[in-house]
Amino acid sequence: MKETFHLNISTADNLGIGLFKCAIKPEGRFIVTNSALVKMLGYSGKVELKTRNFKELFIHGRDAVKFFGILSQNDKVNFFETIFKHKAGNTVWVAITASRVAGEDKREYIEGIIENISSHKEIEEKLAFEKDLMQGLLDNIPDAIYFKDRKNRIIKINNYCAEGMGRKPEEILGKTDFDFFPREQAEKMFEDDNYVLHTGKPIVGKIEHTPLPDGTPRQVITTKIPMYDTEGKIIGTMGITRDITAYANAEEARLKMLKNAFAALGKTLEMRDPYTFSHNHKVANISERIAMELGWNEDRLLSIKLAAELHDLGKISIPLDILNKPGKLNEAEYRLIQEHVKNSYEIIKDINFPFSLAEIIYQHHERLNGSGYPRGLKEEEISIEGRILAVSDVLDSMTSYRPYRESLGLEKALEELDNGRGSQYDGKIVDVIFKLVNDNDRRPFWLDN
Repeated sequence: MKETFHLNISTADNLGIGLFKCAIKPEGRFIVTNSALVKMLGYSGKVELKTRNFKELFIHGRDAVKFFGILSQNDKVNFFETIFKHKAGNTVWVAITASRVAGEDKREYIEGIIENISSHKEIEEKLAFEKDLMQGLLDNIPDAIYFKDRKNRIIKINNYCAEGMGRKPEEILGKTDFDFFPREQAEKMFEDDNYVLHTGKPIVGKIEHTPLPDGTPRQVITTKIPMYDTEGKIIGTMGITRDITAYANAEEARLKMLKNAFAALGKTLEMRDPYTFSHNHKVANISERIAMELGWNEDRLLSIKLAAELHDLGKISIPLDILNKPGKLNEAEYRLIQEHVKNSYEIIKDINFPFSLAEIIYQHHERLNGSGYPRGLKEEEISIEGRILAVSDVLDSMTSYRPYRESLGLEKALEELDNGRGSQYDGKIVDVIFKLVNDNDRRPFWLDN
């Protein structure tokens, strides 16, 4: 047994640290206490506290057994956390540091200090509650949620994420996307993570085709945001990925059904007016090539191509003798022809597409200077899709044979577009047309499709 340390009583009182000495046997009553300990346990004075048995202060008997067991084996106990009884009936979280010592009377004593750690425990319990609450919330959200450090290593995930990856959380933590996904896919994930880390800007609602580690295809929507420390430095990223495969498949099936319906309608148009059907198809080829040069994604390519395929659908209501009239149209006939734009719009406007299909079609005869029809839109009032259709429509119309005239030829069409650059037609789109034509040896590039 060791000699106990000595701590100045007044110093301990000022620090709020309780000092004590009690006999181990026979009754374990306090022999020495200080004012801080008396106050900590709610007693009126040292005399009253000395009437209590040290062992009886433990709320949980098992803690008392454990404490005395450690003391018996090691002759000392360091920062033993337990709950003591307060005289008022409350409880006090304490930490005991004590030693077993031998007195001059050959009896065994316990000497040590007792610290009130209730405030610390309250904070710990609050943090533990918030942690459990947050983890419970994360684990019940039907989205994959994951946290990564600055090296893009996974440091925390929810159950949904682990289940989706077919692994236990401990098999995922500390690893990177390269450990679970094909290299090309993992590189894209790393690129997004590094963008957020280096710029501090989030990536919100990015739609991705991301197969599971077992190869199962899925479509997801992902948001990634930066995580900051208390000093405002970025320490990692948080990601939320929602599986929208079922929704995407349903939308794709619905869109396919609509496309099939319009294809059938297109066949009807082809049987009635082969020129308009062919014209629509060629305008679609031109528009798609322009959009590809502009770097559009798959969804936007679909929107412009479908709009082009349907842009003259309203001509189905125009009498054939006017559509194919070999001579010049009179004013009334020309106004009737112009009605095809509104007719096309009316056919499509009430059908729910994931993009503004009807509005795009409504704009294909508008011009930047407001000289177009049917609404005389100008400049930014015309969408980029509407501008592409306008240029594509003119290019094919002028280079195609019509009953009332021969083809005007590619050079004449390019001259028209060049003369109207910036006034009627979008200059950027005209530039793309010239590039595509030049790349194709000054031949119509759209006829190759």
